[in-house]
Amino acid sequence: MIFTCLSLIGGLIFLTLGANALVKGAVSTALRANISPLLIGLTIVGFGTSTPELLASMQAAWQGNDGIAVGNIVGSNIFNILAILGITALVRKTHFSHHAWGKSGMVMLAVTVLGCMAMYAMPTLPRWLGALALGLLGLYVYWEFIQNKNHPTSPAESDDLTREKPLAPLVAGGFIVGGLAGLMLGANLLVTGAVTLAQLWGVSDTIIGLTIVAAGTSLPELATSVVGAMRKQPEIAIGNIIGSNIFNLIGILGATTLVMPLSVSPQIAGFDIWIMLASTVALLVFARVGYRLTRSEGALLLAGYVLYATYLAQSAAVAQPITNTMNNMPFLG
Repeated sequence: MIFTCLSLIGGLIFLTLGANALVKGAVSTALRANISPLLIGLTIVGFGTSTPELLASMQAAWQGNDGIAVGNIVGSNIFNILAILGITALVRKTHFSHHAWGKSGMVMLAVTVLGCMAMYAMPTLPRWLGALALGLLGLYVYWEFIQNKNHPTSPAESDDLTREKPLAPLVAGGFIVGGLAGLMLGANLLVTGAVTLAQLWGVSDTIIGLTIVAAGTSLPELATSVVGAMRKQPEIAIGNIIGSNIFNLIGILGATTLVMPLSVSPQIAGFDIWIMLASTVALLVFARVGYRLTRSEGALLLAGYVLYATYLAQSAAVAQPITNTMNNMPFLG
């Protein structure tokens, strides 16, 4: 049990440090290329902070733990919206541009709807679906860069984002390489610890993926969004979450499914994907009013996550004694 806890803690530490290093190097490189703060948040920061989810899901799928692989993706999207944006709004009322929700927010909603439909209709996600999802990701990134070219960085945005001098190219490259190494090590430790914990507690790997793994791999998004809000950079904070959720569904799910078809558990198909969709719709409704997220709205989002996590904990508590009882009945084995 001690080794399992150390594995989980060590995995979370390496994932967080690795993601921070990766994002620092990537953002520094992007700033030198004069990319707008919103685009950095939507793509480089959003995708970079989702790298822990990518590696954790790939590792879990490779080990045959589909519940952790899919649960991590769905649970991370729920955690990103309800918990992270809820906390971010409580820290500081968040304002954002029309582009963030008029365009990118609609892309996030469309991707979420498509992801829910696929996971509900297909008990096993095939490789061709993964290839299609990655193709959509490529189109999205291309579209965002075209948008950035047509709407270049404003002086105000540039001044806010470049308070710190960009790193030298070689130093930025070192951060990127070191970050990736930390992420790979952290993903291996986290998934190994999570699988062992599920076996010890008699809890399904789906529940573990939706909670511990999802929240753990979302720590980089939490740190990035909160820091962005504190530094009065709402485009980075909000773009980080939009980009992460889009990347989770069409990037991570696509890449993982392309490598190995994934089974979707009845728990996720029948309940959790709809919580993910409802969270996305609620966020868009809140954000559309005045293009801001107030503290009261943030409190509602955070309360929603507490209720969701409580429900999962109760489900796990009910399932555990049933599983233990069945294991003690030889005639059922």
